Amino acid sequence: MERILTTFLISMAGALMTGAPDAVAGGVEVSHLGVNNTLVRTNGEGRYLMLPVQESSDDAKINVLVDGNIAETIYVRLAKSKIDYTVPFDLSPYKGHDVIMDIISPQGRSSVREAKEDVCWKAFELADTFDISNNEKYRPAYHHTPLYGWMNDPNGMFYKDGTWHLYYQHNPYGSKWQNMNWGHSVSTDLINWTHLPIAIKPNGLGSVFSGSAAVDSANTAGFGNNAVIALYTSAGTSQMQSLASSTDDGVSFSIYPGNPVIALESEARDPKIFRNNDTDEWNMVLAHPLEHEMLIFTSPDLKNWKYRSSFGKGLGAQGGVWECPDLFELPIEGTSDKKWVLICNINPDGPFGGSGTQYFIGDFDGRTFKADTDKDGNIPTKWLDYGKDHYATVTWSDAPARRRTAIGWMSNWQYAADVPTTQFRSANTLPREIGLFRAPDGDIYASSAPAPEVEQLRGCLTSRINKTTIGKKPRTVQLPASNDGICEIVMDIEAYKADAIDLVLSNSSGDKVKMQYDTRKHTLSFDRTESGIVDFSENFPAVTVTPTHEAEGRIQLRIFIDRSSMEVFGNGGRFVMTNLVFPSVPYTILALSSQGGNAKISNLKIFSINTK
Repeated sequence: MERILTTFLISMAGALMTGAPDAVAGGVEVSHLGVNNTLVRTNGEGRYLMLPVQESSDDAKINVLVDGNIAETIYVRLAKSKIDYTVPFDLSPYKGHDVIMDIISPQGRSSVREAKEDVCWKAFELADTFDISNNEKYRPAYHHTPLYGWMNDPNGMFYKDGTWHLYYQHNPYGSKWQNMNWGHSVSTDLINWTHLPIAIKPNGLGSVFSGSAAVDSANTAGFGNNAVIALYTSAGTSQMQSLASSTDDGVSFSIYPGNPVIALESEARDPKIFRNNDTDEWNMVLAHPLEHEMLIFTSPDLKNWKYRSSFGKGLGAQGGVWECPDLFELPIEGTSDKKWVLICNINPDGPFGGSGTQYFIGDFDGRTFKADTDKDGNIPTKWLDYGKDHYATVTWSDAPARRRTAIGWMSNWQYAADVPTTQFRSANTLPREIGLFRAPDGDIYASSAPAPEVEQLRGCLTSRINKTTIGKKPRTVQLPASNDGICEIVMDIEAYKADAIDLVLSNSSGDKVKMQYDTRKHTLSFDRTESGIVDFSENFPAVTVTPTHEAEGRIQLRIFIDRSSMEVFGNGGRFVMTNLVFPSVPYTILALSSQGGNAKISNLKIFSINTK
């Protein structure tokens, strides 16, 4: 009798462990193993397994088991009480294999029955396509954004055979930071972008953080003539620098088996590589974030790197981590002289809180960077953009005609995860051309002007004023009503007798963006405290101010308005402000007025924007 009972109990235990799944639907089986562990098995046809997301949930850890082995690990905010949107997990690389999602949920449950109540378990489904139309109110019309999911730093940008390659920090499984991959987009005109599959995914060394890429035309690394070489930070328990190579023009990369190529005793990240023709070797600038400095290395082959020097400790803005560096040489406008520019993105401690892009002007001999001093013998802090939403700015390598073309992440770490969008988060700035000029104070500064390709965006000329005088009473101009009011505004302003000139963009809901050119202080301010939705973060309402670097009381403005951003370029990019805005309805009116006397406005033009 005892033997019979033992056999019965063993058989019952086996039945409990191998019994039918808790739910079966559309080729997906769900089996709950405990209060925090669930298996989701795909046994049907479909390219994608659609994952239901609720942004207020905590991340669930998902080990993707392929034939019983962990192929990759992702983190997803699986829906608990409601589904905000779904994201696709691409099954095509594992076609013909057994795929199981081993899900470890973070939320504590009192019982398996309670765990089964999460809405996600009945919402997993297989699909061959998924909706990427994404018609969110604040999705930009003409700035680069991911098709879906989260995006932050631009990475690995290079130009080759007529194509601009843009990689970016990307979470394809939700619109908050996590699962860092290199997303990939390409363009032939810097305006219209084609989205390609993820280029570099995490591996055993960790997530794929920021880095750079260049064309190895002389095959110094041994991967073939004109191979694309990427250096990036592998971020696992520690941060280290890894190499990947591509022989199909950056579409896919092979991870170098000798990684990491640089492993330091302290945190370091975001390698920027470039070929130094003066020294006939490769240079790397590597951020030493917690030490608030940049490290400089050299290499003959992109694999073996030698430390040469450091720069920055105690200089410039020091209140945040230093990251995302760049280093390049440019001519000074109107002269035959050249200088080197060292870009240092910093967070926090930007000019108006949170993220910002500072830079240093100086000399570089291939080993050491030495910054210039001002007339008082100090090394000044300089900012490439005085808005709140311009960060991680880096330039394309191998750009044609010696161009130094840059792009930035158009957000701020203070509130990037809280902006009022859902299926996607974040956009890039317009592409910009970096130059050098000498200002009236005698110092050399970097300019940042819209790339020439941006003029392709101009549609119809909707308003034009050749010349007018403005005073205390506002002169109003209608903005385009079509396409959510997106437009480009250009104008020349001459202070004449005015102490200040005011530009106010407004709509029927009372939202306002107020700009003021202070002719005495030689500054331009941008006030978005009443610009629309501003209450999602205490750090979002702000007034930003930029020096105008002029002494004659004249400025030229180009203002680009998209559905959720404004970029203001002054005097050919000698001063710039980039700010997000979320108006309740599109801005429809531009009002111009002056204080303390009359001013002159000339060559005012408003263009609609062409979008596909």
